[in-house]
Amino acid sequence: MSIHAVREVATQQAGAVEVVPMAIHIGAEIRGVDLSRPLPPEQVNAVRAALLRWKVVFFRDQALDHRKHIAAARHFGETTAGHVVYGSDGEYPQIYSVAKNRKANRFQGEVLFRAWSGWHTDITAAVNPPAASILRGDIVPPYGGDTLFTNLVAAYNALSPVMRTFVDGLRGVHRFAPPAGVNQTPEYQELMRKRTLVSEHPIVRVHPETGERALFVSPSFLKSIVGMSPRESQVILEFLWEHIVRPEFTARFRWEPGSVAFWDNRATAHLAPRDIFDSDFDRQFYRVTLVGDVPVGVDGRPSKALEGNPIVAV
Repeated sequence: MSIHAVREVATQQAGAVEVVPMAIHIGAEIRGVDLSRPLPPEQVNAVRAALLRWKVVFFRDQALDHRKHIAAARHFGETTAGHVVYGSDGEYPQIYSVAKNRKANRFQGEVLFRAWSGWHTDITAAVNPPAASILRGDIVPPYGGDTLFTNLVAAYNALSPVMRTFVDGLRGVHRFAPPAGVNQTPEYQELMRKRTLVSEHPIVRVHPETGERALFVSPSFLKSIVGMSPRESQVILEFLWEHIVRPEFTARFRWEPGSVAFWDNRATAHLAPRDIFDSDFDRQFYRVTLVGDVPVGVDGRPSKALEGNPIVAV
């Protein structure tokens, strides 16, 4: 089917909303929706359906400020604080600033980089990680600073039947902590002490809306597999991390001023490549997250908090 035909089918199904797929497994651009205005129910339903199908959806040329950004997010769920650990904007507590050099005052040092370094699903150290994140580009570089997304459902389905059966029964410990090998500032150490987050999640979570199984293996937060020796855990996790970032499961989004990305945190991981640090370009984005549920594994067992509190609505 041609791209033109795909657009026509999507338009027929979604009314005035046009859904244009970007890649085979993940990502679609949505046209015909103005997020700066109240959305009619049929558009909300169309966007939600596209999100569940494509895991991340993108909008262009959206005229959003903080207030409108929050209002748009609330069409799709309850909003959280901007960041449960790092805090929020003073006037708009739901807004989290994603600035180019935001980590400079937290920790310094060289990190061991591997294929999966930096990939993450938002705040999986919480017992109820955000259901979704909505990120808007405010100051956007003319090139560079793209964001990559991967489909954790497609990654699970691509495992062999034997491996799927094996990982279905595993659970992992997720912890909010800086990368290994860096030096933490005293202020950051105190922040980690006050806002410790550690949770045990299933390695495979069942999506609460679609019933799909996803590899819930956020590389930046998942530290060990329960019941395994350190070496066993390391080998299995590195295999899974390498697997989920295979190019065929991914899409890469090139930002423009006014662009918005809306991703399902229950079925994706994402990465902001470090190329932006090789330029003098500034980059300032803002994010709003939606309250999520407690993940449930294939065996029906929910996640459990080991340290810290659930994320609440704001």
